[in-house]
Amino acid sequence: MLHDAAAEPGTLSADELRAAYGDEIRRAVDAAGTEPAAEAAGVSEAALSNGVLDLTLEQAAAVLELADGNPDADAIIWEFRDHLLMGMTSGILDVDTLASEVDLDLSGQEIQQAIEGRTAATLNELAAIHHVIAVRNER
Repeated sequence: MLHDAAAEPGTLSADELRAAYGDEIRRAVDAAGTEPAAEAAGVSEAALSNGVLDLTLEQAAAVLELADGNPDADAIIWEFRDHLLMGMTSGILDVDTLASEVDLDLSGQEIQQAIEGRTAATLNELAAIHHVIAVRNER
């Protein structure tokens, strides 16, 4: 799944973590086929082929669900969100500190809303957030 796409995300750069997310999605697309994966995500085949990091968590989970052995999309989403929240707790990291450390133009409130699923967040944004949390927990 996404939260464990990299064994030690805190030792990677944000771009390396993004690549690991992309690889995870591409494996699921390869296993399911581009057309069924695009249909599940509600995107065009071209969009799926050209920009998996532009998918939202919900779209990515719909694709990951298609791969054998993966739980349903809702479980993937909740597991990912739980992983981020638990990482914030372990790293004693609040959303305002996270906003100041992440390379995104998002406020603490916007990051909180993205993590909680109240606003859509792309895999690109979530990888950046995950990276900061993972690095904090490596300290």
